[in-house]
Amino acid sequence: MSDSLDRSTKINLLKEPVVKKLCEVLDKSSTKGWRKLGEIVGNERRLKVSSDDMEMCSLKVLELEGSPSRMLLRLMGERGCTTGHLMDYLQTLGNSEAVQCLKASALQILIQPQSVALISGHNLRLSCHAVGKSPAQYQWFKSKEEVPNSFSPDLMISPVHLKDAGFYICRVNCGDTFEFSQWAQVDVLNVSMSYGPGQSYHSLEGRLKLVIQPQSQRLHVGETLQLECGAMGRPIPRYQWHRNGVPIRNATKRKLMIPHVMQDHHGRYRCEISSSTERMWTNEVDVVIAPRISVQISGAMEFSEDDVYAIGGGSSEFFLNSIPEQLYATDKVALLIGNLSYQNHPQLKAPMVDVYDLTNLLRQLNFKVVSLLDLTESEMRNAVDEFLLLLHKGVYGLLYYAGHGYENYGNSFMVPVDAPNPYRSANCLCVQSILKLMQEKETGLNVFLLDMCRKRNIHDDSTPNIVLRVTANIVFGYATCQDAEAFELSSSGFTNGVFVKFLKKRLLDDEKITVVLDRVAEDMGQFDATKGKQALEIRSSLSERRALTDPILPGDSADLAHAHSRQWAKAHELPESMSLNFDCGAQIKLGFAAEFSNVLVIYTHIVKKPEDMSFCQAHVTDFSQDLDVDPKEMNRETPEETGIYLLSSSLPQHCLYTRLSSLQKLREELVFTVCLQGTFPAMDDDPVHWTKSINIGKPLIARLDLHRAMRRNSCLQTCLMPHSPSHSPCHSPGPEHRLQIHHVLHQAQDYSRLSPQHHYLDVYERLQGAAGGCGDSYYENLSQCRFEQSYDSAGRLSSSPGRLSIPIEASDDINELQTVFINSLQLQPQ
Repeated sequence: MSDSLDRSTKINLLKEPVVKKLCEVLDKSSTKGWRKLGEIVGNERRLKVSSDDMEMCSLKVLELEGSPSRMLLRLMGERGCTTGHLMDYLQTLGNSEAVQCLKASALQILIQPQSVALISGHNLRLSCHAVGKSPAQYQWFKSKEEVPNSFSPDLMISPVHLKDAGFYICRVNCGDTFEFSQWAQVDVLNVSMSYGPGQSYHSLEGRLKLVIQPQSQRLHVGETLQLECGAMGRPIPRYQWHRNGVPIRNATKRKLMIPHVMQDHHGRYRCEISSSTERMWTNEVDVVIAPRISVQISGAMEFSEDDVYAIGGGSSEFFLNSIPEQLYATDKVALLIGNLSYQNHPQLKAPMVDVYDLTNLLRQLNFKVVSLLDLTESEMRNAVDEFLLLLHKGVYGLLYYAGHGYENYGNSFMVPVDAPNPYRSANCLCVQSILKLMQEKETGLNVFLLDMCRKRNIHDDSTPNIVLRVTANIVFGYATCQDAEAFELSSSGFTNGVFVKFLKKRLLDDEKITVVLDRVAEDMGQFDATKGKQALEIRSSLSERRALTDPILPGDSADLAHAHSRQWAKAHELPESMSLNFDCGAQIKLGFAAEFSNVLVIYTHIVKKPEDMSFCQAHVTDFSQDLDVDPKEMNRETPEETGIYLLSSSLPQHCLYTRLSSLQKLREELVFTVCLQGTFPAMDDDPVHWTKSINIGKPLIARLDLHRAMRRNSCLQTCLMPHSPSHSPCHSPGPEHRLQIHHVLHQAQDYSRLSPQHHYLDVYERLQGAAGGCGDSYYENLSQCRFEQSYDSAGRLSSSPGRLSIPIEASDDINELQTVFINSLQLQPQ
């Protein structure tokens, strides 16, 4: 080897350790540092370093870990500076320490081993590669002990075990010279996963994967709290534990241990796991700290609260139970459906935002959430079937639906996006039939949150025959009262519907679910825009204090629960990000994110561009026709341009973005093309193209094949059997059902009569019917998003299918107009 690096190498290709050391030398020198180097380079005018460039470099000192020298070297590299040029400049500068940075030593470690966290049973590989004047020799160490037979650049342990965890380092010898690599930590996680034995770790490189979740605990004062989580990733993840949303000092290990806990240690715990490019959270778990209470009787005997004891003779007994029994769920599963892009009915906006917000909140409560948008009838039925597969004894099941709907004879019907006009029960899903199937699973809690209209469907005379069991674990939260409309707030952007606007503020409260809904009802009752027009109605048979915040404690069916968890994970597995190398020398990063369970975001980013290429851009194309992707909304420079409104803040910047919705329609594996386009000055900037075909399998919900014909017809059959309305659990329930009905106090008030002579006022935030229909179009969702109301010959308020506006009484005072608007915004009087 020569005594210095290749002089023809462009300085922007220098190894990071060389650049880092060089910048440290130049930044710290006041007389022979980066300022003097900039003057020397500027005087030669070869690289055109101007005074403005120098000022820009100087501003880097204001940034955290900013380096003026690094900025200067980057500018020089962009303008063609080679290592030879830089060496000449440094020699002119007279900074021998900086010159030495560019000198090649007799031995250089080019690839350092990286810390890694992986699962027991996987293959461990640590790499250390060096070059020298003679062949390099390697010896690996674990702490201070030599690893037997580890003489190659790659240390392989297959499979890795818990005892292999620790710190590793490699010594490299070259003649009389030796160097040590950097330390690499190996964290081995003890967890049972669905990977095959001996699976190599390389496929997970660059991505964090959460594999160990903390578990809720119930302890007594003085005992030791131990919480554990774990993620595999390379480099090894960082950890920060939080209690009640506040970081815990010095709690930066994978395992959190607090000896001798006190009662003020109780609360909700979770851990933030991060790497240089990613961040994720574990589930939030409950830690209950119970006091140790002793009872002294007649000064003779003392009993702890753990004891169960009897005092006296005969049948006279005394029991101590100072702490109420904690209720648990064996698991928590939620299915969230938002239908907005209807084919034959007015389209909606709020369901997308509502489902997104509730998904994030329910995940904080440790629910396994499946969130889906715009499902057809068969897709909805198959989604419900998959939801039912996740349920078993003791599970908390929650179904949220936002979209068009109706109610006949006390039975609620959800309307798919492909429902005809008019629609009937045969085209829709009956909520009570789903409840019947959930009861067969012996669930611990059944919660239905229905954000839809409950008007009578005059086109549907069927009376479904659904006979429910008498169980004390059912809760219905209706966004509106019987025979009333539900509303969404319309504005220039995306907002929640009225129900979720208030529900999301209360959902995380540690209260009985009916108490939470009662408070939501009270909040909605204070909302002027819907006062007297929409009121939450709660129907419940819940006899225990069950809450969505209850901890999870797997029951006797642990193996079944694990199988169900794998089924859920199957529908939420993202494709691994990829680095694509093209023949021209360009490197592209292809990344993926999930907005919903059936909405995938693809983004492309230029990682490396050849120096002689003046322009470089990568885009994706050639998607399956099953997805019906609009080419005009693909490969956009901002997420919002392609319809990604809710996930945009968490996506990397400076990419091209594409949003793929309706993944449930994907019949085959997702194959598409990544096209690289570049121009070269030497070719008169005529575009040149390179392509690569990419296969990412079936991502997210596509793995469940919801597009299939309905195989399991249980949900369908229970919707179509004629019966007497008295069998419905929601229609005038009698004693035989023992349903405790919470009637919301905020009922619709008497409507004020409007003069038939009225005009219209545009306002920023307006109400529109959120889920009407029943075959008739209660409103049309035009660009103005307005609702027109008129009067029939009898003077009754009715809907008009014409131009959409909000009627208000004529007035010259704007405040009076707004008041009249709020008071007059109603649909058909009941």
